[in-house]
Amino acid sequence: MAVDDILHTSHPLLHSNGAHANNKKKKNINFVSLAKWVLKFTMWIVFLAWVALFFVIPTDFGSELYADWIGATNESLFGYTGSYLLLYSGPIIIIAFLAVPYLLISGEHQLQLQEKKTPRFRFWTFPVLVDGPLGVVSAAELIGIILFIVFVVWDVYVYTAVILGTLTDDMDPLDLCCFIMLKLGLRFGTIGLDCLAFLFLPVARGSVLLRLIDIPFEQATRYHVWLGHLTMLLFTLHGLFYAIAWTIEGHILDEMFQWVELGVSHFPGVISLAAGLLMWMTSLHPVRKKKFELFFYTHQLYVIFIVFLALHVGHFLFCVSVGGIFLFILDRFLRFCQSRKTIDIISIKCLSCGTVELVLSKPANLQYNALSFIFLQVRELSWLQWHPFSVSSSPLDGKYHLSVLIKVIGEWTEKLRGNILNSSEEDLHPRPQTKITASVEGPYGHELPYHLMYENLILVAGGVGISPFLAILSDILHRTREGKPCLPQNILIVWAVKRSNELPLLSTNDMESICPFFLDKLNLEIHIFVTQESQPPLEEVQVYEATNLSPPPVSNSCSMSVLVGTGNNIWSGLYVISSTLGFVILLYLLDTFYINPYDISPWWYKGLLLLICMLASVFIFGGVVAGLWHLWERQNAAREACKDNRIMVEKMQHNEIVAHTDSSQQKLASSINTYYGSRPDFKDIFGDISKKWGYVDVGVIVCGPPSLQTSVAKEIRSQNIRRQHRHPIFHFNSHSFDL
Repeated sequence: MAVDDILHTSHPLLHSNGAHANNKKKKNINFVSLAKWVLKFTMWIVFLAWVALFFVIPTDFGSELYADWIGATNESLFGYTGSYLLLYSGPIIIIAFLAVPYLLISGEHQLQLQEKKTPRFRFWTFPVLVDGPLGVVSAAELIGIILFIVFVVWDVYVYTAVILGTLTDDMDPLDLCCFIMLKLGLRFGTIGLDCLAFLFLPVARGSVLLRLIDIPFEQATRYHVWLGHLTMLLFTLHGLFYAIAWTIEGHILDEMFQWVELGVSHFPGVISLAAGLLMWMTSLHPVRKKKFELFFYTHQLYVIFIVFLALHVGHFLFCVSVGGIFLFILDRFLRFCQSRKTIDIISIKCLSCGTVELVLSKPANLQYNALSFIFLQVRELSWLQWHPFSVSSSPLDGKYHLSVLIKVIGEWTEKLRGNILNSSEEDLHPRPQTKITASVEGPYGHELPYHLMYENLILVAGGVGISPFLAILSDILHRTREGKPCLPQNILIVWAVKRSNELPLLSTNDMESICPFFLDKLNLEIHIFVTQESQPPLEEVQVYEATNLSPPPVSNSCSMSVLVGTGNNIWSGLYVISSTLGFVILLYLLDTFYINPYDISPWWYKGLLLLICMLASVFIFGGVVAGLWHLWERQNAAREACKDNRIMVEKMQHNEIVAHTDSSQQKLASSINTYYGSRPDFKDIFGDISKKWGYVDVGVIVCGPPSLQTSVAKEIRSQNIRRQHRHPIFHFNSHSFDL
């Protein structure tokens, strides 16, 4: 009886404790939500004020505000330089500062999947332009493009009005022409500097800003391309107008080689523009596609471009672009630290289609999402070339490895496959073995696994574009098996390949071993279109054969470095904060103990000192944090040393997956439809889905050549515009195919 009483009275206590824990959890969630809202609101205010600044400055009202600001701050700690720096570059650095706590407090709360909502259109996933030179452009991207066009047109209009207002009737026609040319050239250069403030933001791969807005590097690269074209067009007009005016005046050579103490020096500008033009010409699509190495090597001239730009415009004007360049230097230095480390290759597999699968060692605490990229360097092929590849494995496949699929389509990949095959052959002969030394930068990708946010998914791939979708499938299957948050229930894969020998790519995932009886839990359909074969090959069994090769000799437990901006939030945040504070400290020391006491006045020299402060703050202050971060990584690696058997278990599991490929293919046969001699008809495919799935959000992810992306985007736009009642809303997402 006493026992029954105890059991009876224990339940209210348990319930009260549970209720208290739930209330505490709700309070924590509410506090986190409030803090995120405050930070997000503050960042939006700062960003909008920063953008408004560029629109307002050219006007009379902006000039008055500008003069008041300079007058109020030029006697402050950093004088005129500090005034310019805080006005133009301060906002973007403040946003990066606030992004650090935002990402920290978000943490796991970001991974909580939202409840099912009413289907609706989204600006980011609604394709508006699909056939133009810019590729597929969403509604949100079109708004951004329009804003930049309006900004440039507005600035040109305002500056032109000001120039025309200064003209007098008694000016000589030749002098008038030169005057207008010089003034317009000056203003085109000013607008170009404004655009340069944004140019380097998209290519800071692990930047807190890209993570904040959840735009991965591979997608942001296209914004860098657009901004690059606009910026170089403006700088070219800037130089051209000056050259024409100097030619008319008859002293072009004297002006081009001019280098002055006070004011803008012309000769550094000539060098900077020449470097920029070389980068611009070799980055055009025909050159980049056919001569990638030429594009890659000439793009390293950005160092010359930035250094001589600082010498050209001096410290005042260079402050306009310092913010974006500083954040790029932060990311570049961290990438340099990460790329110094060589890593283990756990296993290598050559498929019959010539594609190579590499399984690379990584530390357990290096996180990534299924739609991620890495940059791979093989030093035996080139010390300078880094090639991007989509990760083909899910983070749930194993803590200690990730894999990539590399299709042989160029000189570098051909050499890589040749080295691997030579290494395999030398295993059978008493000759020195070929060594493969690999280094990795990344992984980079979405902050959130957005493929998990849709209940209904359509994955459209072309050729080796299936690689990231293998990672998505594996991720979904693991989550389904382990009961983790995962919305996708209906998945349609549309895969177009040229020849059937590419089909082994699908066999790199043993879906049945990842999640037994997954077809009972997921509605999965796979449609394969073999476009250049009219019927199945006679030797169909051989299509799925693969060659498993022994990895080349490697050192003991060399995993990827965790020194990446998308890695540990605390360490990456400390790195950004310490470098920024170091920049401020060095500027103060430089101004207090050198510039003011010695009355340093040359603009070009002060511009160089400003650039040196940026570099030194990252190398010294950021380098200390990177060094501590590296030590922390080594300590973690030491703690994991006793768990080395886990790595071997994962390697064995990976080999077992390869061994069971045939049985997996047989179980998948019922859900795979292969069509020979035809291409996917997206009108029929999306029309059939509209009738079958009903009024839902459908996430469409495309990874393939531009023509495939255009076809899918065009059909999605058509379906969404003329959609009938109770039909789906399709959301277009692209994964870069030719980064």
